[in-house]
Amino acid sequence: MPRYAVIRFTQISAALQWDRGRWIWLLVILLALDAVLGLGDSVSLLLRYDRSAIAAGGWWRLLTAHLVHLDIHHLILNELGLVLVWSLFAEDFDAVEWCAIVLFGALAISSGLWWLSPRVSWYVGASGVLHSVMAAGAANHLVQRSWDRWILTGGLCAKLAWEHWGGSAAPLIVVDAHLYGAVCGYVVGAALSIRIAIIRHRAAG
Repeated sequence: MPRYAVIRFTQISAALQWDRGRWIWLLVILLALDAVLGLGDSVSLLLRYDRSAIAAGGWWRLLTAHLVHLDIHHLILNELGLVLVWSLFAEDFDAVEWCAIVLFGALAISSGLWWLSPRVSWYVGASGVLHSVMAAGAANHLVQRSWDRWILTGGLCAKLAWEHWGGSAAPLIVVDAHLYGAVCGYVVGAALSIRIAIIRHRAAG
């Protein structure tokens, strides 16, 4: 490969935040989601958020519901969303912090559906957690006073408002999950970002 092509590829990888081996972790996540779908409907029924099954003791569903999808179309949409938020925010937090954001987001979504949305009898998909990731990234950009902070925060708020009051979501899209995920992601992301800012300030002082 010509040297200029290598340089260009390196620049693109850095811009998309796929450099320094991060693309491997993105690929692992994508393949894991593919594998879960490939296990079939019986596994999906066992892992999905199901209100009656959770009431009967299936507490694992509060987490595993965010790994399963309705079909390949649903999965591809969520994977494209993952690639997008990865390209925007992968550098914002380290691996442990991202795991905390995803874990708290998943639990907040499932808890919100359980306590605040009793009409939702079942739920699957990663879109709610993706909203947690998006909101955490937007919160970090706000704390860091990045040039795009208001674009990200305003765009996310506008999307949530449209889904709840102005838009016509597809029948199987649970917009409540997006809201719960975004609120949790913003709170956790802001807390982590403020902590990081304080540590950096003390180190500089």
